[in-house]
Amino acid sequence: MIKARFESIGAYIPNKRVSTESLTQEMNIPPQFDIEAITGIKTRSWKEDKDDSFTMAIDAAQSCLENSKYEAADLDIIISCSIARFVGESSYYEPAMSLLLKHELGAKKAIFFDISNACAGMFSGIYILESMIKAGIVKNGLVVSGEYISTIAETAVLEAKDIYDPQFGSLTVGDAGAAVILDQATNEDDVIDCFNLISTPEYSDLAIGKPSNQSNRYAMYASNSKMHTEERLKIWPNFQTDTLAKENKEFKTENFDYIIHHQVGSKFIERLLKIGTEAFSSEQPESLSVLEKYGNTSSTSHFIVLYEYLKANKLKEKSKILMVPAASGFVTGFLSMNINKLAVK
Repeated sequence: MIKARFESIGAYIPNKRVSTESLTQEMNIPPQFDIEAITGIKTRSWKEDKDDSFTMAIDAAQSCLENSKYEAADLDIIISCSIARFVGESSYYEPAMSLLLKHELGAKKAIFFDISNACAGMFSGIYILESMIKAGIVKNGLVVSGEYISTIAETAVLEAKDIYDPQFGSLTVGDAGAAVILDQATNEDDVIDCFNLISTPEYSDLAIGKPSNQSNRYAMYASNSKMHTEERLKIWPNFQTDTLAKENKEFKTENFDYIIHHQVGSKFIERLLKIGTEAFSSEQPESLSVLEKYGNTSSTSHFIVLYEYLKANKLKEKSKILMVPAASGFVTGFLSMNINKLAVK
């Protein structure tokens, strides 16, 4: 049976940092709350003048190739997964971002397409690519995202009024690019062990990205109180429990070393860890996070975390990692994988 693995990973994180303190000072209506205390975010990465969605995706892809045994010309497929599609200051609808990436990278034989699934975009791309590898359609491929998403934070600075404002969550976002190459696994030390996603459309109206109701800017409107109910947050552990049960497995015997949640904020992650402990009747693995420095980098967030910990050599050998997406829609699920040789130069 063919399985897939993470063969390499790459990232691009802009050098520009915007502190929560400076962001607060720029708000039209001074907030009567402590954003840093609520979110755990001290700074967030924002694009520099030279950056846009395309350049950050390119830089992340090149970083990934530098950590890979493959050249761009070896790639069978490129899947671009970003929410934002900025080239310069213009938002592109056509052609496909993946086509632009293919030409810039020199991936001459690669088939290509774009997908978009909010902050679960890269997970969705990996889900498709893993399935294609397991089916023997391709042998390898690149999943990439370049997120220039700070535009919604700039809008929130001008328009958000208080902690209950639907644009409040936009103050957490940062910009970044991330990329992974998948290929066929050769052993169980480096393999995607179990991966599945679930969508619950009854929550689809709780987070909507669209032009602002007050200006011609980009904005994100989210009902945070409804999004973070216990009922909604339990969808992930209940889904993972049911999926594992079909294979006669339990969470507690999976022996995860680390867990990576979406980098929405520290309180959100703490709550999910608590709910996970209760739902699985098992202590949660060590939680990895870089949100304090980079904020919520949307579809790239989990992969920025993994990249940073690999780069700093902070993961033990033969680690088992659990990634849990959370995205507008509502989309969640889990990706369980073993990594051993995955490394960042």
